Amino acid sequence: MIGRLQCIVLDCPDPRALGRFYAEVFGGEVDRPDSRWEIDDDWSTLHTQGGQVLAFQRVADHRPPQWPDPAHPQQFHLDAGVTDLDAAERQVLALGATLLDAGEGGRGWRVYADPAGHPFCLVREGVLGS
Repeated sequence: MIGRLQCIVLDCPDPRALGRFYAEVFGGEVDRPDSRWEIDDDWSTLHTQGGQVLAFQRVADHRPPQWPDPAHPQQFHLDAGVTDLDAAERQVLALGATLLDAGEGGRGWRVYADPAGHPFCLVREGVLGS
């Protein structure tokens, strides 16, 4: 195991509104204080009653999916909590991932693409997330 799934992140135009929507669907608490993330106008979270965390990230000019049109695909990414970013990076790159954003400036996360091109983040445990 390289990392622990922290949350599933959905791109959207209004993070808090989407968080409230899913709170009605799954139950849970929107924007509960959590040391892993800063909550602001561009990022909202839902801690579900089942223990999973969904996060909602504002994306400028968001284009919603149009099922099953591949020109407007489904949009989300996974965050994996890791204790050592450098070691985890070596492991995911060896598995076929591609580095997309190295997180310059000491930021606590890095962005990769899986072998099929889907983005995911490695996030240093205890650091505010992506």
